[in-house]
Amino acid sequence: MTALQHPARPGGQPRRVPFTVVDEVTRHCLHPRVPETVHIEVHLPAAPDPARLRAAFNEALRRHPRILMREAPGRWYRRRYEWELTPHPDTEVVTFHRPTPQALTDSRTRALSLAPPLALSPPVRLEVIDRVLLLTINHTALDGPACLRVLATAAEVYGGRDNSPATGAPTRAPAPHTSQDRPAPAPRPGFAPVARVARGTPNSAAPNGMLTAELPLPTRPRGAPYTVNDQLMVATARTIAAWNREHGSPPRPMRITMPVDDRSRGLDMPIGNGTRLVEVPFAPEELTTSTDVRELLRRTALRTRTLKALPRPQLGHGAALLTAPVLPVALRAAVTRALRRTAAPWTSTTLLSNIGRVPYPLDFGEGTGRATAVWFSAPARMPRGLTVTTASTAGRLHLALRWSGALLGAADGERLRDLFAEYLEAASGEPA
Repeated sequence: MTALQHPARPGGQPRRVPFTVVDEVTRHCLHPRVPETVHIEVHLPAAPDPARLRAAFNEALRRHPRILMREAPGRWYRRRYEWELTPHPDTEVVTFHRPTPQALTDSRTRALSLAPPLALSPPVRLEVIDRVLLLTINHTALDGPACLRVLATAAEVYGGRDNSPATGAPTRAPAPHTSQDRPAPAPRPGFAPVARVARGTPNSAAPNGMLTAELPLPTRPRGAPYTVNDQLMVATARTIAAWNREHGSPPRPMRITMPVDDRSRGLDMPIGNGTRLVEVPFAPEELTTSTDVRELLRRTALRTRTLKALPRPQLGHGAALLTAPVLPVALRAAVTRALRRTAAPWTSTTLLSNIGRVPYPLDFGEGTGRATAVWFSAPARMPRGLTVTTASTAGRLHLALRWSGALLGAADGERLRDLFAEYLEAASGEPA
């Protein structure tokens, strides 16, 4: 969106924009101990110049004015939450830290435990530690792809090089139209509770924990009817099934939430929470130790293709109805929180957010260079308690596991990483 789409009101009053469905539901369910943040971590070959980077990021905010917003104050009986668009940031967004051995760890900890306040514009924070840019986003307002677009603009302003999105991204080959390749019936868990990630050795002192890893990109046979995203989906499902077997949890139906983003990646990309969520189901018998991986990949590809093609509101029809501005927001918030607690046993098992190949070069020009690694992580609130986020840069897969401190600990994250690497390798390469 451009500034012309959101002019100031007569008299210089800031323009107000209603919350989207995702914004409102997230706002209703905020927890003081578990902030809803998205973290983006960009590694560069060399450290950027502080003054130039600060100026470039502020210019990027100006070029994407929809990010310059704060929650507008209002009375409890108002029918909507609203964003108040501002002409300038309310606070300094970019900070630089000395590159001590603990600096990056401390910055990651802040990203998982301290959300940028909604009352200040913009609700993001960029910390720079030597060659690392760490962007923390308040997920009530914005999502990762939108803020990655802003970072790409900042890189272009800083380095003077084109950071337009790449074209010609690989697409899934059409599935053969044979009786053998008809979609298998998707498993229907009905009213049975879905599988939960088994409890490990939690560190309840920390709201969230996170582990990042760099893995080889999975390969696919020529003409395979499934995508890398399907391989990641199968690896995630098999990882959690194996983890649960190790911890004595009985087999249950599994559902994995998958964000789908249909927005353009150009300068006109709508900034905000723009993804819609679908849930990919798996039956317990599909995730046993004797699983035929190629058959499971084929079934998963058919399911994800069907789900992506279905027209659906961002969080489903129920959420769209729940956020209709009929009752005051305070009453809708109470109803939303009660329904969330009631529906906890049927909430999806985990969330897999695959950014895919990072669409921008993130090239900061001579002296600083192009991004060598990009990690994302998504909130990991209970009852899911675990999210899996992936992106690929420079021919490598960058994996982030993020978990609730009430469910898992650091050693658990390492075991889950090892299982994921094992099952991703099993889903790669030519069939035996």
